[in-house]
Amino acid sequence: MKKNYLRLGLAAASLLAMGCSTTDGDGAYDGYYDMNYAAYSVDGMTGEMPEEKGDKFDDFKDNPFVKTADEPVSTFSVDADGASYAIMRRYLTDNYNVNPSSVRIEEFLNYFTFNYAAPTGNDHVAISAEVGDCPWNAGHKLLQLGIKGKELTADEMPRANFVFLVDVSGSMDSNDKIGLLKKGLTELLYQLNPDDRISLITYSGEVKKLLESTPVREADKIKKAISKLTADGCTAGGKALKMAYEEALANYDPKCNNRVIMGTDGDFNVGVTSTDALVEMVESYARQGIYMTCLGFGMGNLNDAMMEKVSNAGNGTYHYIDCENEMMKVFVHERSQFVSVANDAKCQVSFNPDLVSEYRLIGYENRVMSNDDFENDKKDAGEIGAGQTITALYEIVLNEDFYNAADFNPSAYPDLVTFDFRYKKTLDGASIPLQVKLSADKPLNKYGRPDDFYFAAGVAAYGMILRNSPYKGDATIEMAKRLVKQGLSFDPHGYRAELLQLMEK
Repeated sequence: MKKNYLRLGLAAASLLAMGCSTTDGDGAYDGYYDMNYAAYSVDGMTGEMPEEKGDKFDDFKDNPFVKTADEPVSTFSVDADGASYAIMRRYLTDNYNVNPSSVRIEEFLNYFTFNYAAPTGNDHVAISAEVGDCPWNAGHKLLQLGIKGKELTADEMPRANFVFLVDVSGSMDSNDKIGLLKKGLTELLYQLNPDDRISLITYSGEVKKLLESTPVREADKIKKAISKLTADGCTAGGKALKMAYEEALANYDPKCNNRVIMGTDGDFNVGVTSTDALVEMVESYARQGIYMTCLGFGMGNLNDAMMEKVSNAGNGTYHYIDCENEMMKVFVHERSQFVSVANDAKCQVSFNPDLVSEYRLIGYENRVMSNDDFENDKKDAGEIGAGQTITALYEIVLNEDFYNAADFNPSAYPDLVTFDFRYKKTLDGASIPLQVKLSADKPLNKYGRPDDFYFAAGVAAYGMILRNSPYKGDATIEMAKRLVKQGLSFDPHGYRAELLQLMEK
């Protein structure tokens, strides 16, 4: 009986993939296959799909409120990934529900570029902070932290030493996987400089070096190698990852952007398959100056949990490529972000316990650090690409009676919040400190960029709704949409407007 339900569920999924409906006369779905939960449902009956056949996400709990009197300082590593947002878009576009475990609010925020001030002088990073009303909790405030990486001109871009590591196993055999990946690699080729170098390694049941390190001026040779990519067989990813790193080391140049770019659905099932073992391997090469970029593809077999951890350990970023527009975003519009201008970037926020009674970091659950690690230059943290913006939000509760008392003297309590930031210009360099303070007498709700503030609040509200967060307060889709609409004045490539369309689903 169970096999029949499975067959019906998969048939429903096929109809949805073709843009067909599986509804009855009153518009209600009578059957669906939920790729997120690795489960199927027909006529109200459900069953679990085998674990290895579903997308894999690490579950986590939202950061709680913290009493400032107990812990006035909060520390976390930056997160420059955007995969979680693109995964959400893919599921909604294909009419599937979104797994709350797939929603990482920091990646929703950092998918977008914010209109923060650029660094000046010799700084590679600029930081900012402002406070306004929290839309979903009356009486609470929202602290927005903004970070902007230095932009690089075409002449300032370092030469690239890229190793493309391409999964050509059987699970990649579809247009939204190997087909889209081939288009992306070719498009990136058009953006590179003649002196940049590219290697191509493939893996399935065996590992092959399809292309030795080749200068981009030999573009026809590189495109010919890319055109040969076809998917078949099992997945010996661990062995291939080691070969890719060794290829990058063989052509290593300290003045280059030395990077492994891995395209996969994350289904490593031969050889080194343990995520912990892969992380250990990646960390060892990251210490030798090789960066990592993970590109995830497809549905139903996506190992999101593995790719996020591997990219974090490899001083890199993780993107999910769900369509050609996303391919253009990663490979063309934001290509400069492949170059890291700030390494081991960490944030530390100190709240005045007299003025702030509680606070909660929104997102960044797997990036929280010990306060003692903030000034430890040996402690690994996140990287920021050229021109990239990073956003973080805290929901804070003011000590209103104290703050609004008639005899309150701001000069006696000068700082409401202090935002400290550290980063390295090079992986082996010393960290550089930056600091911004919000004074206690600064009028609240006077934003430098109100459109950015409202947009960030709308994105966070939407993420909390999708996660069904216990901290979402009065947040609704309509509220999130109103906030996002207030943030559309800065939208270089239309990504913010696209979010409104997704919210309609």
